Amino acid sequence: MKQYLPIILLMFLFSFSSCDDALDCIINVRPELRTKTLALGFVDEYYSEMITAEIKNEVNDNDYNYYFDVVGRLPEGLEVFYNRRREVVFKGISKEAGRFRLEVYLEVTPHYDEYGRINGPLCSDNTSESYVLVIR
Repeated sequence: MKQYLPIILLMFLFSFSSCDDALDCIINVRPELRTKTLALGFVDEYYSEMITAEIKNEVNDNDYNYYFDVVGRLPEGLEVFYNRRREVVFKGISKEAGRFRLEVYLEVTPHYDEYGRINGPLCSDNTSESYVLVIR
């Protein structure tokens, strides 16, 4: 009986939700921001760094719309640019030194194709990640 327990549990799970939704959550299809240490920057020198996003366990990452928001203070002289193609870019010439804590938020929505079909569904449609920008 113990060998059949996982199969019974899966059947029970699928009976209360659509198979696609449950399968996507088992596979863990969700947005993800790359965890990384931001490059060290220096006052009065050009700085450029990028954070990329993806849909975990999804080969068609570009078939989603990506919406970013960065919360936190950037050093004077640096700006943030949002690229709908999965990137947040920090660039400019910093005029001040310090440690700057930034929270990057990401929300994704499926893209409809020319026939009105939708990608997805996703297990979750948003995520966030904390980063520290150091300027010396």
